[in-house]
Amino acid sequence: MSDLATRLAQSTLALCRIASPIGEERALADHVERWAHTHFPQREVFRLGHSLVLGSLQDSRPTVALVGHLDTVPAHPNDREPRIEGERVFGLGSSDMKGGLAVMMALAEDLPRAELPVNLVVVLYEREEGPYLESGLGPLFDTRPELKRVRFGIAMEPTDGVVQVGCVGSLHVTLRFKGRSAHSARPWQGENAIHKAGPLLAKLLALPRREVMYGEFAFYEVMNITKASGGRARNVIPEAFELNLNYRFAPGKTVVQAQEDVRELVGDVAEVEFTDLAPSGRVCADNPLFQQLMKLTGLPAASKQAWTDVARFSELGVDAVNFGPGETAQAHQANESAPIPALAVAYEKLATFLKQAR
Repeated sequence: MSDLATRLAQSTLALCRIASPIGEERALADHVERWAHTHFPQREVFRLGHSLVLGSLQDSRPTVALVGHLDTVPAHPNDREPRIEGERVFGLGSSDMKGGLAVMMALAEDLPRAELPVNLVVVLYEREEGPYLESGLGPLFDTRPELKRVRFGIAMEPTDGVVQVGCVGSLHVTLRFKGRSAHSARPWQGENAIHKAGPLLAKLLALPRREVMYGEFAFYEVMNITKASGGRARNVIPEAFELNLNYRFAPGKTVVQAQEDVRELVGDVAEVEFTDLAPSGRVCADNPLFQQLMKLTGLPAASKQAWTDVARFSELGVDAVNFGPGETAQAHQANESAPIPALAVAYEKLATFLKQAR
């Protein structure tokens, strides 16, 4: 293992040892802020709650932002202590996304930021793993509107070392079916709310994924029931039944259009309540800095068949992509881990881009 890979592995391990489940990011934010004051001028360290912007937003050079969240999902009951085994770092958040954070911090330490052809800014924020409206990134944009001047953002979510463009939007919808209770031995005296959901469930079962091409990139629109709740006793016909529908929709479709898709599917068979609305993210294949990233690094590109804050950047007119050293399959897993060699590869690719981009 190279010295760089070893250093990044140790940094990732140290970050994993600072627990930061969503809503409990203070200790990690404090740690990063102390680190920042040793590598950035005081005027370039901005903190809001447990979110930070590091670097100047007034520079005349085109600004490239490395972006990441400080929080993780809650710990799994069977998680072991953070550790290094072979060529992997184990620990909650190692892939999603403390390995990416370690790479960001190392690049900010090592690169001669004042001499780069681009202006490097690091954006770190809290509460990404929760609802769209609770993310710490929104308040950062409200408080520091200069962030809208960023010419290109790189969200270092786990991508298996692939540059992932755009992202699908996500709606969560509560569907409510109403019936009338009765004794289960005499169901004709009531109306079974769970049974009333049957035709819609059958429709969803037969609904194929819909491929949407955005240039050369394929995205898939899918609707799935992810939660169900109903019934109050084994011998009672249920008078109420609720489903959570999650709709993932392609770039180019607005939240309003996606809501209409849901209403058209459901019709009048259930009450519809939209509970979490997250827009899709633009595919910025026409962005010159994206084009230089691909040319200078030789990295492969693919569509992002998931939601990330690339969408929030898109809503504010900032082009961004996803690229990180973590493994997508490890995100949110028990005993999460990240591959150490990939940390060094991500560092080297981003260093090449930041030193040569124009």
